[in-house]
Amino acid sequence: MDAAARMKELIPLLNEAAKAYYQGEEEIMSNYEYDRLYDELLQLEQESGMVLAGSPTHKVGYEVVSELPKKSHVRRMLSLNKTKSREDLAAFLGPREGLLSWKMDGLTVVLTYQNGTLLEAVTRGNGEVGEIITANARTFLNLPARIPFAGTLTLRGEAVISYADFEEINASLGEEAEKYRNPRNLCSGSVRQLNSRITAGRRVRFFAFSLVEAEGKTFTLHSEEMAWLSSLGFETVFFRRVTGDTVVEAVRHFAAEIENNPIPSDGLVLLLDDIAYGASLGTTAKFPRDALAFKWADELAVTHLREIEWSASRTGLINPVAVFDPVQLEGTTVQRASLHNLSMIEELKLAPGDEITVYKANMIIPQIGENRTQSGPEAPPSVCPVCGRAAVVRDRDGVRTLHCTYEACPAKEIKKYALFASREGLGLEGLSEATLEKLIDCGVIRCYADFFRLEGHRDKVTQMKGFGDKSFDALLRAADAAARTTLPQLIAALGIPGVGTANAKVLCSAFGDDLLRLKSASEEELQEVEGIGAVLSRGIRAYFDSEENERQLSELLPYLTVEKRQKRGGGPLEGRTVVITGSLQHFPNRDALKSRIEEAGGKVAGSVSSKTDYLVNNDLTSSSGKNKKARELGIPVISEEEMLAMLE
Repeated sequence: MDAAARMKELIPLLNEAAKAYYQGEEEIMSNYEYDRLYDELLQLEQESGMVLAGSPTHKVGYEVVSELPKKSHVRRMLSLNKTKSREDLAAFLGPREGLLSWKMDGLTVVLTYQNGTLLEAVTRGNGEVGEIITANARTFLNLPARIPFAGTLTLRGEAVISYADFEEINASLGEEAEKYRNPRNLCSGSVRQLNSRITAGRRVRFFAFSLVEAEGKTFTLHSEEMAWLSSLGFETVFFRRVTGDTVVEAVRHFAAEIENNPIPSDGLVLLLDDIAYGASLGTTAKFPRDALAFKWADELAVTHLREIEWSASRTGLINPVAVFDPVQLEGTTVQRASLHNLSMIEELKLAPGDEITVYKANMIIPQIGENRTQSGPEAPPSVCPVCGRAAVVRDRDGVRTLHCTYEACPAKEIKKYALFASREGLGLEGLSEATLEKLIDCGVIRCYADFFRLEGHRDKVTQMKGFGDKSFDALLRAADAAARTTLPQLIAALGIPGVGTANAKVLCSAFGDDLLRLKSASEEELQEVEGIGAVLSRGIRAYFDSEENERQLSELLPYLTVEKRQKRGGGPLEGRTVVITGSLQHFPNRDALKSRIEEAGGKVAGSVSSKTDYLVNNDLTSSSGKNKKARELGIPVISEEEMLAMLE
């Protein structure tokens, strides 16, 4: 296996292990194994001179600027001449060989590396002048931080955001940045951010498609250039070598792969492979003569609009979707298309019964082309489809959108419901946040109890995209399993501010695993619990005083079997309270040591008090606040090894 391939294996493995370690999740590997693999990666980077994106040995710094500076391109970036005829592609090649690749739908970027590191990144702009986005480019997910080439290297490629990342990121954007209509717009907005930290969160990827210049290097074929760029650690656009006899069949192959292609594409590019011959053809005023773009011919279908469906999002935006009589497009059945906002409905003058044309943009995303009868526009709903509270129309720069006004709308509280269903909550296996959002949008989940009465919504759920009977039955089984829980799990699942798994256990133990006692405890009684201060106790009391929270909890409890926890007894730390501080050597994190202490009958607290029996700190001479307080109270400060001896 070559160095780049091995590095691509090691980087995600090490990053996942580090995430589990620092977030207190289940251990993926021992510290010894992590160090061994980290050292292997470091050695590969040193030997190859290559540092791939995301490497734990390399951390990206962020930069904030007031505006993006402009720069003229050394070589003008021309557009490509276009065709929708497959026969034109064969004629263009003649007897020559070419490279047929995806025409990616993102933002073209020119990169310059010098002495192995990224010197500058510039957007295409208008082809003559672009914007400098160097700090942002350094955050691209797959862009090499260092390459094994000492000279000056300039290349072009496409910055893109995948369909999956687009859906997830777009759903998380707040009202201050209304939803983007497609991945290309999101990518353009992400790459051109003034704060590179924002770009880093947008999961932008870069695919090289052209070598402009490499100091001291010459190539005969473009395919050789692509292979060389790949050897430096760049991801290159997928291509197939074709001739005039094979290009039409190759186009069919790409067309068949569109549904599986995770990266947005708006066609194909055919490039003559012979560099010298292509250059000898020169250019027109607008196009180079060595390449041709192929655009998919949109397949139109005529149908009738059945209804406009509205669904609320976590930002409060209520999104319209056109539902029409099913039609066949590009080999699949289509009956829904996003309408994006109220303005689009008004511009198309849409209303149920209208005759419309529909097509798939880039052969992927269903869109409405025109409204032939224009009997609308239909008025938007006056209430939110999820919570039934008032909905209002807002106008921002001429774009009209519909919004829910209720702050406690379930659609806005998706994080709350996601926590409830998560591993830290009741643990409904297989219920992703994306699926949960769909269940909330269509009104299936409106409160906690709804997780356990899904059976009544089988027809509605199984009609959701990607959700059939098999998935629905799996969800029912997960809900049945989650219904058997413990009181600490339930308390942690409710999302009480400041009360996670650890505090939930402490609280339940303090009140004898009695929910009624916990719910009725005063702030003073709550503050008597180890680790629960004034702010936390006030928040707990406010939670249980809320009528809405009380209603949801009362409605939920009949569906749950709250099992009593087994009381541990006779362990070596029975009745002892331990506080842990500082770094550990034998455990991946504090939660792992805490679990061992609890298994031995002990209790782990967050702060040192007169009730503490031991403070675990490998730095026995530390002058930290916990060490000082332990010495003042005469509490033994012991090392990790001493605690291990007690546990054994």
